[in-house]
Amino acid sequence: MALDTTDLNRRMTHFNEHDDLWLFGYGSLIWKADFPYRERRPARIHGWVRRFWQGSHDHRGTPAAPGRVATLVAEPGAVCAGMAYRITPATLGPLDVREKNGYLREITPLQFDDGTTAKGLTYIATADNAAFLGEADADAMARQIAAAHGPSGPNTDYLLHLETALAELGVVESHVSDLARRVRHLSPTPPDRQPV
Repeated sequence: MALDTTDLNRRMTHFNEHDDLWLFGYGSLIWKADFPYRERRPARIHGWVRRFWQGSHDHRGTPAAPGRVATLVAEPGAVCAGMAYRITPATLGPLDVREKNGYLREITPLQFDDGTTAKGLTYIATADNAAFLGEADADAMARQIAAAHGPSGPNTDYLLHLETALAELGVVESHVSDLARRVRHLSPTPPDRQPV
């Protein structure tokens, strides 16, 4: 698969005739919603876990020194919490550009906190995309995150803002919190730093 997935995503027309649709965010989309939306609700999807296994060559790193950002990895019985946004199909155009570094649109059922469900989509970077880094030793991943910096800022900010956003949803994940602890040990972040 090509590194830039924008064109591939624009060929997915499943929601084009809808007035709106639900988008599930599990990484920076939880805390950096720089797009218009009609409604925002905590949600979860089943059968997936969040992992820092995707390379970021365009936002939190560079082609020479990619950062690590979240993707979803299939795991039976798992539940991944995040934030769902009700958006118009037109909003997908800019999101396709934002998520172009290996992510593809994937249709998924969502479950909201009140027990209701909806069909929506999320962006997933699978193991066959050109930017996929995969699993690595936790210390090595933390060192890579601590060192990486791209046009959207330090990779450390992405990780720590995600940890905070999950905590605000009442979610603690060992993968995220362990990486955050290791990164803090390597490069302490000022407590007043806000998401950008």
